[in-house]
Amino acid sequence: MQTRLKYIIVFLILTFITSLTSFASLQAQEDQFVVVLDAGHGGHDHGNLGNGYKEKNIALNVTLEVGKALEKNKDIKVIYTRKTDVFVELHERANIANKADADLFVSIHCNAHHSQASGTETFVLGEKNTERNFEFIKRENEVIFLEDNYEEHYEGFNPSSPESSIAMTIEQEVYVEQSIILARKIEDNFINKAKRKSRGLKQASLLVIRNTYMPSVLVEVGFLTNNREGAYLNTKAGQSKMAKAIKDAILSYKKELDQNVGSNITGVDSEITETLENIPLIYEDVTFKVQIAASSRDLEPKPYNFKGLSNLSKEKVGQLYKYYYGSTSNLEKARRLQDEAKQKGYTTSFVVGYKDGKQIDISKL
Repeated sequence: MQTRLKYIIVFLILTFITSLTSFASLQAQEDQFVVVLDAGHGGHDHGNLGNGYKEKNIALNVTLEVGKALEKNKDIKVIYTRKTDVFVELHERANIANKADADLFVSIHCNAHHSQASGTETFVLGEKNTERNFEFIKRENEVIFLEDNYEEHYEGFNPSSPESSIAMTIEQEVYVEQSIILARKIEDNFINKAKRKSRGLKQASLLVIRNTYMPSVLVEVGFLTNNREGAYLNTKAGQSKMAKAIKDAILSYKKELDQNVGSNITGVDSEITETLENIPLIYEDVTFKVQIAASSRDLEPKPYNFKGLSNLSKEKVGQLYKYYYGSTSNLEKARRLQDEAKQKGYTTSFVVGYKDGKQIDISKL
């Protein structure tokens, strides 16, 4: 009887210890920082085919490498929306992140343009700059037409409607500040660690991050349509560098979050406001210049003729010669050049824009 009692006591103790171990294991799992990595496109949706490269393959390679590196950290749990060449609907990508109660959602893509545009971009959700980025937004969102029953899943959302893009940003507005922090870290790493050209942090209304209820970013690691950049991104070395930059940014974001001991990164409101205000107004197909003078005199566009200003050009229009300072696709930079010109004494200078060699009304951009 005593022997039997001892067995029962030992059994109960072991059961209790096992339950504690299971609970501790569960607790540790719940305390993990959950990152959902989303490789853009896949399956019959190949993404862009710049220079013959497949976006879906490059995005997947980079994503898997980011995940493999993050998985080495016991405090991080990585979930993938896809790990193979399969098609995953946009709404399902968000569902995967939401069901996992993820802390971050990172979607990885490659860019395309009809020109030799180059550089990385990281997008957060927002309607600011929607009109300028609309062709990019439309291209990324039109993936829904490859899905069955897309009308049901997206409640009448129309990728060709700017109004649809603007309206959908409200749902995730609460996470935008933290998304910006991560996006900024990613772009900084692209510049400083991967030594790549960065086109900066931008806002756009993208369906893939529309319904994710956590900080979310969409990363464009470069343009496959650019001859040199496309070739770089199609190499193992190039993909590894981009992956490391993204991985390091995620780890830095987590560390910053941990140091604040809370669900939100605090003390950054003024920085976020400044970041939002300084998102570059880049128009790939428009050239901005500052018109500083118009005269019947034909002057050499040299600094000694224009109070020390350089990067000058001129154009003959009728009987007049128009003189310009600077040349850029960044409207904000053009306005800064205008301020410089005014400080030099050209108080009536103004910004003009040219598209396909013709002057345009920049107020309509």
